[in-house]
Amino acid sequence: MLSLECPWRKWKHVTKLDPDKNNTQEIVKAVLENGTDAILVGGTQGITLDKVRRLKRMLEGANVPILLEPSKSEAVDFSFDYFFVPLILNTNEKWWSGGAHVAWINSMKNVFGDFKNIPWDKIVIEAYIILNPDCAVARLTKSITDLSLEQILSHAVYADRIMHAPIVYIEYSGRFGDPNVVKAVKENLLYSHLFYGGGIDSREKAEMMSKYATIVVGNIVYESIDKYKQTIVH
Repeated sequence: MLSLECPWRKWKHVTKLDPDKNNTQEIVKAVLENGTDAILVGGTQGITLDKVRRLKRMLEGANVPILLEPSKSEAVDFSFDYFFVPLILNTNEKWWSGGAHVAWINSMKNVFGDFKNIPWDKIVIEAYIILNPDCAVARLTKSITDLSLEQILSHAVYADRIMHAPIVYIEYSGRFGDPNVVKAVKENLLYSHLFYGGGIDSREKAEMMSKYATIVVGNIVYESIDKYKQTIVH
């Protein structure tokens, strides 16, 4: 059974920064100074180790956890506080539901010399359910997004009861999702903690989804820092 004392269970707001985007000093300053609970570094396209390290250096001195969401094993810097690793539930592509993770474990064994030396306490699985067919991550992973509520709940309960995944992540990526879906998932989880990401660009939307999940806010910080600040809820 999962520990219920994991720090991310207390987070209300996570900011996601993409190493492949223009992370200006102004953006980084706004993220560091306005009360987000954690910073998640990750993206789908154009991710390199140099870009990851450049953004990590810009975040030095942060008083919140800095997380890396690995997109490929060759772009992983092991100095991050945690590694939030997506595992896609609603895909038939084995690479994204386990294959990439096995390959990454093998590459980590080469780095650390032995499986037991891998920093397992820093690795957190996110069981993703991707629901926006038009987003880059859905296309990359060939996610099956046309799901009924019953199918979504079945995926979530599988992650919760069978996998005991630390996090179930409802991902609409670029589009605001259905609060009723998020609420229903929340009500059916026993062990896993719920994250939600997608289309949060206002105080109203942030407050609506944060009733049920830790919200992950990304795109709006690149579009409007003022609107980004409005999404920070506690």
